[in-house]
Amino acid sequence: MDQSSILCPRFAKAMKMMGQRWTGLVIYQLLTGPQRFCSIESSLPISGRLLSERLKELEQEGIVKREVFPETPVRIEYSLTEKGMALEPLLRELEKWSQNWIEVEN
Repeated sequence: MDQSSILCPRFAKAMKMMGQRWTGLVIYQLLTGPQRFCSIESSLPISGRLLSERLKELEQEGIVKREVFPETPVRIEYSLTEKGMALEPLLRELEKWSQNWIEVEN
């Protein structure tokens, strides 16, 4: 067991979850409101398989809600739960920090 999980297991779990590739960007994308899978996929350079995996993980953690609308064809939308929306201040601060401190390589 590493030192960080001994000191604060909840923080260690949160960092592990948010540190997974694309997780933060998927959550950030959903801050704008409910979206269909194809909309999220087209806004991020991520494969459909990986996006599906991340959305399932976020749904299991209670951060994302998957809603199926019984239409023809079936419409599925993803949105942030209250738990997911609670990440907004964190992501907005990270966004501000990145604007001030991160250089983009061309």
